[in-house]
Amino acid sequence: MSLIKKLAGETAVYGLSSIVGRLLNFLLTPLYTRALVDTGDYGVVIELYAYTGFMMVLFSYRMESAFFRFGTPAEDRETAFGTSSRSVMLSTLLFLGAILLFAQPIANWLQYGTHPEYIRYFGLILAFDCLSEIPFARLRLEQRQLRFVAAKLVGIGLNVSLNLFWLVACPWLNSRGHTWVTQVWDPSFKVGYIFLSNVIASGATLLVLSPYLLHGLRDLFDKILWGKMMRYALPLVLVGFAGIANEMLDRAILTRILPGTIAENRAQLGIYGANYKLAMLITLFTQAYRYAAEPFFFRHATAANALDIQARATKWFTIAAAWGMLGILLFLDIVKYFLGVHYHSGLHVVPVLLMANLLLGIYYNFSVWYRLKDRTMTGAWIALGGAGITLVLNLWWDPIFGYTGAAWATLACYFFMSAATWYAGRKIYPAPYQLGRMALYCVAVLVLYAAAELSSNVITSGVILWPLRIVLFAAFGGLVYILEGKELKRLL
Repeated sequence: MSLIKKLAGETAVYGLSSIVGRLLNFLLTPLYTRALVDTGDYGVVIELYAYTGFMMVLFSYRMESAFFRFGTPAEDRETAFGTSSRSVMLSTLLFLGAILLFAQPIANWLQYGTHPEYIRYFGLILAFDCLSEIPFARLRLEQRQLRFVAAKLVGIGLNVSLNLFWLVACPWLNSRGHTWVTQVWDPSFKVGYIFLSNVIASGATLLVLSPYLLHGLRDLFDKILWGKMMRYALPLVLVGFAGIANEMLDRAILTRILPGTIAENRAQLGIYGANYKLAMLITLFTQAYRYAAEPFFFRHATAANALDIQARATKWFTIAAAWGMLGILLFLDIVKYFLGVHYHSGLHVVPVLLMANLLLGIYYNFSVWYRLKDRTMTGAWIALGGAGITLVLNLWWDPIFGYTGAAWATLACYFFMSAATWYAGRKIYPAPYQLGRMALYCVAVLVLYAAAELSSNVITSGVILWPLRIVLFAAFGGLVYILEGKELKRLL
């Protein structure tokens, strides 16, 4: 129980940068969906960030996971850090040079021929973020949570501030007759300012981490260790590509497979991408949990009760994520105002995407076994299977159902991946997962949400309806207390 409590505490600390930080970025969504009245402009943002997800896996080739694997013993840490840092530095410079050199052809191929600067911006974002990965990994491994949080918040705060400056302050100042603002602001470059803000923020984060990066470059480079790290990491690259495909392929290909013109399809993508942001509130919690859980389980892999810890952590993760999902669904009529009214037509996909992201979090818990047991190739095959499902279902459903088909394809993929990962590891890593209890909590969310929706068809008075929804939200907590009360008391 003390280890579960410790993991919860580390999740909370990482959440300060991950949840709070991403929440600040999430709060940019209402800004974007109001500043970019043309949903197609927001579609450009969604599409290019989807491509960036794939490229980030290629740039980093999961060397941070290899560092966790080979740098966990204190006596091997400096060599592992130096080897991984030098490897990532060299490859990043090569990739960045290629992107900057061929920015115009890449922009032409992506049908952004008039904006090659978008490609250059994303090359720099990728390079800065990739170079920050190994220093961040070391901070996580050494449990320097506050330094991790500080570095993250510097970049996040700067990104938010620059977006507010260019998309809010500059238009307001210009409307008040302050013509000097046109020296630093072009009203036709709204999308570009979103990307430029990210470039500057990522560069500032790397600057904060530069002492760690320079330290790594001074450490030894071990060719034999590098070979071992690459053999460990390369299957995870497949996992990473497949994972990004499962997460972002729909947004990367929607403009190509929907039946409309490119402009019309980007408008639909903008609506879908904005509503996907609402579902990603669950992902914020998942990300904070992963930051804490990955090094945590490596540190305690040899503990006598490691399997029990894993099972209990997964159950409590499911409870927390399911309760958060219920809160979003019950109060979606309020949450939807994070988006501009031009994007509300896509709200019907939010419940589907929330459940998909809940299953994704459960998959991350189940996938611990193949990392600990050096069976990363098994994880690669499962992830590739999920990517295949994503590709086939998107090609099949999207032309028929539009972005609604993309949402259901995401749910089907994550259900497959969570089930397959549990099944493949049940003998090699027989953690006593309480699958029935976890399924019960997921079903309870759907039942309580259905009750709320049915009541809203009968009750029109908000004076009654909103207190009822609060009661339904609390009812989930009551269910958890009834089933988990004794364990919860011991945990607290």
